[in-house]
Amino acid sequence: MRSLFWRILASFWLAIALVAGLSILIGHMLNQDAWILSRHPGLNNLAQEWTQLYEAQGEEAAQDLLQQRKRQYHIDVQVLNESGDPVVRGTFPRRAAAFEARQNDSQDGHLPWRRLTAEYTSEKTGDTYLLIYRIPHPELDEWHRSSLTWPLSALVIALIVLTLFSLLVTLSITRPLSRLRGAVHDLGQATYQQNSLAQLANRRDEFGVLATDFNRMGARLQSLIGSQRQLLRDVSHELRSPLARLRIALALAERATPEEREKLWPRLTRECDRLEALISEILVLARVDADNASAEDVDLNPLLKTLQKDAQLGAPDQAVNLIADTDLHLKGWPTMIERAVDNLLRNAQRFNPPGLPIELQAQRLGERILISVRDHGPGVEAEYLSQLGEPFYRAPGQTAQGHGLGLAIARRAAERHGGSLILANHAEGGFIASIDLPLVPGVVTPG
Repeated sequence: MRSLFWRILASFWLAIALVAGLSILIGHMLNQDAWILSRHPGLNNLAQEWTQLYEAQGEEAAQDLLQQRKRQYHIDVQVLNESGDPVVRGTFPRRAAAFEARQNDSQDGHLPWRRLTAEYTSEKTGDTYLLIYRIPHPELDEWHRSSLTWPLSALVIALIVLTLFSLLVTLSITRPLSRLRGAVHDLGQATYQQNSLAQLANRRDEFGVLATDFNRMGARLQSLIGSQRQLLRDVSHELRSPLARLRIALALAERATPEEREKLWPRLTRECDRLEALISEILVLARVDADNASAEDVDLNPLLKTLQKDAQLGAPDQAVNLIADTDLHLKGWPTMIERAVDNLLRNAQRFNPPGLPIELQAQRLGERILISVRDHGPGVEAEYLSQLGEPFYRAPGQTAQGHGLGLAIARRAAERHGGSLILANHAEGGFIASIDLPLVPGVVTPG
């Protein structure tokens, strides 16, 4: 993955290196002999002019040219032939030459002028001349200051390049942030489209990882919002039926005679009990989602034995056979596990024929524990298995009483532990519901 941090760091380092390198290059070029000889107006064509004048008009005319350059640019010039002998008197005093020799022999070696040399070969005679220029440092510094057009142009180019680099880095940060901001706004307005960050998620940097996680979060939140809305609709629908029956029973009781009214009281009591049971199951479902208590050590063996006894007391004609491994321990929420298994047992008792046992099994499979409840009832058609476990859903054709919340509670409890609820028809007949739980919860928020 290409890290955004390293990309920004590399861009700034490249920009710094570019400016530093350009500054060093400009400074180096401005102090090069070749740069001064080719750019200084008093030196750039002096060798050629002097040679042509010397060969055409003689020594005096050539000497006058050197004197003219000295007056105009304060440059002293010596001209030597191939043997090293002076060709003309030049403009460099002998005392200055002696001073230069002494300074070169000393450790300091500092001179008040810059010494440059240039060779020129005459195209006419083929003779080679060595021209020695001595430019005072103040004169050279003044010329540097007056000839900064090209360095300034180079600096402007460097600034433009740095601006482009900064613009690219800025856009690479602000554009993804703008997309994420828009996605957050859409999510807050409940208009988020899951594929709105698909292009950003393809990036191989931190923004790509963030967009991928945001897409998952958005999809999850949309699913939760949809589930909550559906749950509210289902709750409203389920509550409306017992309330309607209560109203009818009350209306009949108002018009009935005392003898008939006595017969209606059991009906009213039954409807109130149904309504209370429905509200209790809805509250249990809500508590599974809202419980923020910390996970604790759970010993499943005594918990399952207690559930087995309670189930047999509730339905004496249906035995519950418990088959469990020894020493079944995990980290979790014992109340949730108890509610989940109890709901599976109650669900099995609704459909299990009298006289046949219900099988409650618990076994450890590696780092997970599987708790299963099997009945010998008619089972569920395969096409409806995927919808079981949704709140208030009941498979078509079921006549047993219930509100469709038992399996939903079991599924939420399993998902809270990082596990899952597995529903299937048993190969030998009947229905089997299994809760697959990890030894340590992998999810701390409700699924």
